[in-house]
Amino acid sequence: MIATFVIFLREGIEASMIVAILLAYLDRIGQRRHFRDVFLGVAAALVLAGGGGVAAYLTIRAYAGSRVQTIFETCTYILAAIVLTYMTFWMRSHSRSISSELRTRAEAAISRGERLGLALLAFQAVGREGIETAVFTLAIVFATGTHGTIVGGVAGLAIALVMAFVIYRLGRRINLGAFFIWIGAVLMVFAAGLVADTVENLQQLGWVRLFDHPLWNTSSWLSEGSALGDVFHSLFGYAQQPTPLQLGAYLVYLVGALGLFTTLHRRNRRAATKGVTTPAPAPAGDGVSSVHSAPSASQVGRA
Repeated sequence: MIATFVIFLREGIEASMIVAILLAYLDRIGQRRHFRDVFLGVAAALVLAGGGGVAAYLTIRAYAGSRVQTIFETCTYILAAIVLTYMTFWMRSHSRSISSELRTRAEAAISRGERLGLALLAFQAVGREGIETAVFTLAIVFATGTHGTIVGGVAGLAIALVMAFVIYRLGRRINLGAFFIWIGAVLMVFAAGLVADTVENLQQLGWVRLFDHPLWNTSSWLSEGSALGDVFHSLFGYAQQPTPLQLGAYLVYLVGALGLFTTLHRRNRRAATKGVTTPAPAPAGDGVSSVHSAPSASQVGRA
């Protein structure tokens, strides 16, 4: 539940902010009639991502307990860990340019009279977040089961929509950069757990036979099947019988990813401190874009 809550919260905020930026820009230039095109693209993206995730889950569920399921789960873990890592670092380096890029592409579509272009722009932006969410959710379901998954996802998405509305209203007074930094660090911990799950599955499949003897067994103290054990497994990658390779992969990824993330963040802060400039005022009426493109050195630039 907690894992899907954080995933849906993070992805929901990013997706809704993209939509809000587009709508705010269209409203500012007097093109509210194109709102429908944006919503059409958003709806198509949600149907594709949601339908694809449900179809994948129902398909693989037919092979429950089989080797095919384990292989599919392993591939899902690998893909989710890679996408989580890439997504976190990508957001850190592109947060300042998202707003301007979206406005430029929207302006180009409108100038060409391509209503379909706006729909495709929204579809591409939201669809990426939706597919990422579907992959992460599948990985979490395979790792921890379906208990609490829907509740956590709905709660995270609901709060994301509320936060996006608040950010739109308050504009630059919201430090969105700090939010993505902390959420990014949490997602790195999730990804480390997925790496450990990947190693566990590879050893169960017999594809990796190195260091495959359990180091200890803590099932009598904290079972992965218990409520608390499920929380620790989904949040921190807890395993009741970890192997040396599983533990080593977890620590190597966690230390390496968090270390690089922290180093880049500190370097960005030092650069921002040395070259602070007075930001130009944001265009009137575009409250969302000010979050991303206004005082980026002190806020979103740190993401």
